Amino acid sequence: MSMFDDRERAAEAGFAREQEMAFRITARRNRLLGQWAAAQMELTPAETDAYAKAVVQADFEEAGDEDVIRKLLGDLTAAGVDVDEAVVRRALDDRTVEARRQLMQPE
Repeated sequence: MSMFDDRERAAEAGFAREQEMAFRITARRNRLLGQWAAAQMELTPAETDAYAKAVVQADFEEAGDEDVIRKLLGDLTAAGVDVDEAVVRRALDDRTVEARRQLMQPE
């Protein structure tokens, strides 16, 4: 029976690692997205840092990416940046790839 218990524990540990990595990638992606949007809005470095943190926090409002997209689109539009949802979604996809690359690189 211990062989099955060992397999179960290993599977649970692997799942936990995958979930943690997915969370880290999403958080990094959201920070990168916040920095991208801040550059579009021409924010100062201090404002950029605060805004990037706000984008990370916005992701906790609901499951999925819609809360982040809604925040970015609303903030960019309010700042007078000519942007549409497709541009924001493309930026989100690009930053997902970048976040994954950054976290997967050996240090």
